[in-house]
Amino acid sequence: MPARPLRAALAAFALLLSLPAFAESTAPSPAAIASLTDSLRERVDHLRLEKDHQVRGERIILADSVVRYFESQQFQPKWHDPARLDGLIAALADLQDDGLEPNDYHLAALQTFRADLRAAKALSGEERADLELLATDAMMLALYHLYLGKVDPVELSSQWNFGTRPLTVEQCCEQVSQALDSGQIRETFDRARPQQVWYRRGRERLREYRAIAAAGGWPAIGEGPALKPGMSDPRVPALRHRLQVTHDLESATPEPSPPALLYDAALEAAVKRFQDRHGLTADGTVGASTRAALSVPVARRIDQIRVNLERGRWVLHELRGEFVMVDAAGFSIAYFRDDAPLWTSKVIVGRPYRETPIFKSLITYVVFNPTWTIPPTILAKDKLPLLRRDPGYLTRNRIRVIDDATGREVNPAAVDWSRYGAGRLPPYQLRQDPGADNALGLVKIMFPNPYMVYLHDTPSKALFEKDERTFSSGCIRVQNAFELARLVLNDPVRWNATTMAQVVASKKTQTVTLVRPVPVLILYWTALPRADGQMIFRNDVYGRDPPTLAALNGEFRLPPK
Repeated sequence: MPARPLRAALAAFALLLSLPAFAESTAPSPAAIASLTDSLRERVDHLRLEKDHQVRGERIILADSVVRYFESQQFQPKWHDPARLDGLIAALADLQDDGLEPNDYHLAALQTFRADLRAAKALSGEERADLELLATDAMMLALYHLYLGKVDPVELSSQWNFGTRPLTVEQCCEQVSQALDSGQIRETFDRARPQQVWYRRGRERLREYRAIAAAGGWPAIGEGPALKPGMSDPRVPALRHRLQVTHDLESATPEPSPPALLYDAALEAAVKRFQDRHGLTADGTVGASTRAALSVPVARRIDQIRVNLERGRWVLHELRGEFVMVDAAGFSIAYFRDDAPLWTSKVIVGRPYRETPIFKSLITYVVFNPTWTIPPTILAKDKLPLLRRDPGYLTRNRIRVIDDATGREVNPAAVDWSRYGAGRLPPYQLRQDPGADNALGLVKIMFPNPYMVYLHDTPSKALFEKDERTFSSGCIRVQNAFELARLVLNDPVRWNATTMAQVVASKKTQTVTLVRPVPVLILYWTALPRADGQMIFRNDVYGRDPPTLAALNGEFRLPPK
């Protein structure tokens, strides 16, 4: 027997020895087990025919899977060992740190069964068989949701194209069987969780924020003029307490009595730490935006963490090796190699009514000195109304009008732009020449997708200084786009700062194909744990959290048959 299963088995045996009264009063005799097997076979037959089987008011959710499991086990009971039931109940209770509701997995009913067993209450064969069904259903459903997520992301977004990890009924049955045979129930739950360190940290932070809620949460900061360092204000004690609760301000000394009203240097540093965590300009001034972030109730922060743990269950298994990750909610991009970020930068993403889609692809080529052909949506909604008011816009911005049929350039002044609109696009391409004022800047990084979305440079550098950067029509503008191009090309001899500058200086469009495509994942995180034990929170700019939370709190996601 391998070392880990052996240790787990010995530990389970030691537990049984330490609880002789419980074990002796509840462990059935061989004859009782044989009788229980018959009762279990009858219950499974009933479950096979009547899918809506209730056990103490709890419906068996994965009826087909439970049936197939006990068929594979020749209807042998598995949960008559009290150590197994204890292990399952402990693992289910621990699901609250995953942002899941333990009672969705029959926790309360299983605890009642355990109490009956501990009280040496006589249970009929049918009741013991029902316990077998209920415990198996609970474990299967919990493992499924830890591995894949409770919510199906495809039901929330038709854009979702991340890889599926099929979990067959046979695989689930095998995992349950191995866990029960080895006694490694908690370990099996742990293996079903994402192994990425972010997930473990997220569970720890959720536990901490629930403790904050249990202790009363934090105070809201009253309205009034902006609080600045050096000011005295009656709101300062509440601000100090608020930042101590989340450890932005460490309370090394007792609170003065009466509470100090001075906004001092230590408080200023704490406010800056808070602002940095919440994507705000870290200037130490508590204005409207900072006050609003400070006053978000702890219950909402708990929900944010729960939602993002669920998102983690969808995608964290994909964050491996070398890849580019865009965080649309955090307005950031990172380049990962060997699972660690080598480089990060700010990004600008789509406006709330032109969201940057959430999907994955492969970066395949880079274009220096790109032209920009105005996409149909932007042409219809933005440019045609502008051209009707200002026909000279195209000439001033070096945008050529190219006839679709002939490929020849057309004089924009000769076109009656009033004839065209959203229902009737002009028979032309509008193409902006390369240059520093090109809408795509001087480099674009391309990956195939149906949304006409890509990563690119921009002439509008000042927008990167904004806290909330939703200014594009869906594409992703990168603050340091040439650094990203250098990383994905991954050829420091041919493609470095000097050679890229030479290509740009030529003013000629040049396309460079990557030797090895690099995965790009466009994701959406409104809460992320940091390595220092703090949480990063971001505004839900696309309104994606509420439907995800509603689904997380709603009906079960069931595995395919």
